[in-house]
Amino acid sequence: MRKSLFAYGPLAGISKAIASIALVFALAAPLRAEQITLVAFGDSLTQGYGLLEHEGFVPQMRAWLAEQGADVRLVNAGVSGDTTAGGAARIEWTLTDDIQGIAVALGGNDLLRGLSPEQARANIEAILRAAQAKGVAVLLVGMIAPANYGAEYKAEFDAIYPELSETYESVFAPSFFLGLQSGTAVDPAAVQGFMQGDGIHPNAAGVTKIVEGLGPYYLKLIERVQGASSLEKS
Repeated sequence: MRKSLFAYGPLAGISKAIASIALVFALAAPLRAEQITLVAFGDSLTQGYGLLEHEGFVPQMRAWLAEQGADVRLVNAGVSGDTTAGGAARIEWTLTDDIQGIAVALGGNDLLRGLSPEQARANIEAILRAAQAKGVAVLLVGMIAPANYGAEYKAEFDAIYPELSETYESVFAPSFFLGLQSGTAVDPAAVQGFMQGDGIHPNAAGVTKIVEGLGPYYLKLIERVQGASSLEKS
């Protein structure tokens, strides 16, 4: 059998050196992480009501995550006016096979309409069960009821999110408005400059604050997805 010239004499040494260098570079090169696909599942706060597209929650969160070095495809599944019942009705077709993680931020419209906390709990649980059945990691974002519905209603509604998050072992963010809060509450006077004229939806600057508050929880969701992927490959 005819052998290459690199198998003999000084050329053999050069060949081995080149091979060694190539191996070093191959081992030193970082493995390219696979892009993660997440869905932001919510109402008008997620959808970006009253804002230019690039000012909305999802585009700003995409940009924030990219700045942190996260390679994420973030799908906007926010529907203005949606309640927890609407979310439960559309969760199955939202969780397509490419979705690896979901951030659930629903309940604000239930509060605006004074809907039953018991029904809201059942709807959110249905969403979490659907995600669990498909092996999709979850970030559950809490909603805090106003005091004007009474102490009993508030206590019952506020408990929905941390309790269900514990039951379904999701990542948990106490409130969508963390970035605008002072302590555990939002001071309307203090955040007036971050809200649109309706006093309900944030303006572009307000969304930036909200993204800064929720961003770390999205990173925890990404870590959860990556951990699940590692287990599947091992």
